[in-house]
Amino acid sequence: MSAAGSSRAQASADVRETVRNAKRVVVKAGSSSLTTTDGHIDSARIDALVRVVATQIANAREIVVVSSGAIAAGFGPLGLKSRPQDLATQRAAASVGQGHLLANYAASFGKLNLTVGQVLVTADDMGRRTHHRNAQRTLIRLLELGVVPIVNENDTVATEEIRFGDNDRLAALVAHLVHADALVLLSDVDALYDGPPSQPGAKVIPDVQSAQDLVDVTLGSAGTGAGTGGMRTKVEAARIATAAGMPVVLTGSEQAEAALSGECVGTLFHPTGRRKSTRLLWLEYATEARGVLSLDDGAVAALTQRQASLLPAGITAVVGDFVAGDPVDLADTNGRIVARGIVNFDAAEIPPLLGRSTRELAKELGPAYEREVVHRDDLVILAADIR
Repeated sequence: MSAAGSSRAQASADVRETVRNAKRVVVKAGSSSLTTTDGHIDSARIDALVRVVATQIANAREIVVVSSGAIAAGFGPLGLKSRPQDLATQRAAASVGQGHLLANYAASFGKLNLTVGQVLVTADDMGRRTHHRNAQRTLIRLLELGVVPIVNENDTVATEEIRFGDNDRLAALVAHLVHADALVLLSDVDALYDGPPSQPGAKVIPDVQSAQDLVDVTLGSAGTGAGTGGMRTKVEAARIATAAGMPVVLTGSEQAEAALSGECVGTLFHPTGRRKSTRLLWLEYATEARGVLSLDDGAVAALTQRQASLLPAGITAVVGDFVAGDPVDLADTNGRIVARGIVNFDAAEIPPLLGRSTRELAKELGPAYEREVVHRDDLVILAADIR
């Protein structure tokens, strides 16, 4: 083995060891790992996952389960032949399926003398300071009390605008929310492949140490019709987690115990960065901008180089219909999106402020206008070449 190959192998062994020793782990189970293709709970699969989780807890580890399956478990009891496509029916299926899902978890963990706690969230909850802080406190307290948190997106109330879209991304954000030491993504495919797993010659990618390792990889969908996620969403979730310093293992549900034990199963994603605030992670990965603010060169430099707030003086144009508290994109003079932030004004309020100093505005309009359009604490840089 070459020196480079030896170094890479050692790095992988070290990260596997980190996973094995992780005290707090988020485990995400997909719909296809928990339900049947005709829309019912697969109790045997849930029991198998529960036994693995219970064993880890008995070994002094803390496990948060992010569980898909509410919609998939609901369309069977409702007499639907497949996953509904319209949002209203999806909500109805989720309201039925979530009860079945939690009941199965509670019964299965109960046999092993463990209590579960249900935590339902939306993408909106992760962005609102009070909501995401409350969710964090609840999850941490459940772990302190020895309860197994079962987290799912609140599909019964989520809208298209505020949905995570898949629980892989939710799992990555929850992992940050609870300050987890590792993330394990369980699928009906045993690893990430360099092409469709069903294609002859497709090879497992055992190790992803940087984005360069995925340059020649074709990311397609994987799994059954029960869920919304595919390999692309899982790789995106891994990118979210590893960018903030967390190792990720992607593997099949039957390999859950091996993955948590640090064995060489599935695909291992190495940490590539440091932990960010959960609020900024939500802003970057779980939101869609409601509008665009165009900036002059000075404002772009202030945001990207000096980590400054966005003031009215640096804004040249406003696009969109948004209100204070909405996420908006910030674009340079070429129209390239360089950042996203939470805006402090309604869209209709901003045009009269353009190009003017906050001191001038406060003198003319009152002290309420002596504030940032986007505060630096509510802003994340997006352009890769700027970061």
